[in-house]
Order: sequence, then C-alpha cells, then structure tokens
Amino acid sequence: MNRLLIPICLAAAMAGCGHSGPEAAGDTARHDIPLDSLLADEPAEVYVARGDEAPDDGCVRLRVAHIGPLRQAFNDSNHVQLEAARAAGFTPVATDADIWRLERPVVRVRSCDDYYVDELHHSFPYLVPEAADLLADIGHAFRDSLQARGGGDYRIKVTSLLRTPATVRSLRRVNRNATGESTHQYGTTFDISYSKFICDDSTATRRTFEDLKNLLGEILHDMRARGRCYVKYEYRQSCFHITVRPAAKSKSV
Repeated sequence: MNRLLIPICLAAAMAGCGHSGPEAAGDTARHDIPLDSLLADEPAEVYVARGDEAPDDGCVRLRVAHIGPLRQAFNDSNHVQLEAARAAGFTPVATDADIWRLERPVVRVRSCDDYYVDELHHSFPYLVPEAADLLADIGHAFRDSLQARGGGDYRIKVTSLLRTPATVRSLRRVNRNATGESTHQYGTTFDISYSKFICDDSTATRRTFEDLKNLLGEILHDMRARGRCYVKYEYRQSCFHITVRPAAKSKSV
C-alpha cells in the first residue's frame, strides 16, 4: 500500500464517518475540530522536540512510588493484548479500499503540550478515539505528577502508533522480534519510550531519565489497575507497549 496515500485516505474516511480531528495547537490533542486542521503544518515551535538529551548534572531526585521491577509489573502477553485490540479496534488496513470501510472512527495524533510524537518510520499517527484519549491522559498525568513533585519540563515520547500489514513486514526485516500479528494494526496500540524523554527547558528542575522512567511506570501501573489498558515492558525496543482495553470492560476514571 502506498504510504503517502494512507494519511489522505484516513483523513477522508474520518470525514465520511463524521469524526473530527484533534483540538487546535496549545491544547491536549483530542478530536473535535474541523478536518482541515488535520492536514495543517506541525503546530507552533513549542511542540517540536528540542532534543532528547537532558542535562546530566545538577539533577534533583524524583520521589516515585515503588511498584517493583518494571519487567515483572508490565508483562501482559501479546495474546491478551490482541484479544483487547480486536474488540476495541478495527480490521487491519490491508488495501486502499479497506480505508473506506473502517468500522471505527480514527483520530490523528500529533505532538502537543503533554507528549511528543517521534518521526514515524513504520507506523502512522492514528488511533481509535479511546486509545487517543488514553494517550492524552497518560501524557497529562505525567506532566501533572512531575509538577506536583517539584517540577521539570519534560514530555513523554511516542515512538509507534498505527501499523499496516505492509509496515509490519517492513519492520520485521529490521527487527526480527517484531510479531507478525501486531496489535498496532487495530488502531488501539501505541509505544512510549522509557529511555528517552523530551526536555523542553534545560533551565527548569533537572531530572534523571531513570527517575522519569519510573514515574511513567507509576502512571501506567495506575491506568492498568483501573482497567484502561494492557502494558508490556519491551526490553529490546526500550518502550512500553500499550493497548487500550474495550470501553465496556474499563472502569470509570
């Protein structure tokens, strides 16, 4: 499938099903403004990455709740996540025609106050609404928690979103650990790096990436306990692999 065609077709499919795009720059990315904003240029300068490298001197330690080893705390299997993805998402987009027959509306995900979307090589910036809301809530909770515990100007970094069978095959050529039936194909799943964070202001309170990783783990542990998602700690890819759970099975926030 033509990679350049997918974003245009997905946007058109969104218009066809009556679902609008994310909010204007400056607000948490959601989905209630006109379609033309979906095709606009990247938002204002504040939303671009100013660099992954955080200052490594003068860091202030961050108080984080202990949840145990992250690899053990987040070990939801691909089988469990696939079951949730099939229930909450749409049929994988295998051909151009499939885009026009999406069973679910989709949301374009772009960098905002609370998270940064990395340059995507094997995925596209789209999710079903519940997954987009989950990502926004994780990013917002991360920022709020950081400020409540003494400050620091950091955002989480999203490294993968919607994939197609074609991009999965392409990814498997460079990453043999990538699974053939990926939950990313259902629009329900995204990856957040735990080894890289966006430092927007190096003059603000400095934090170590290890502390930021554990803070993110604390937030995901809470979201998972509420029944909102499944999480897998991916050692080789240095990310949290997160799949939204079907709304009918989620507890109220």
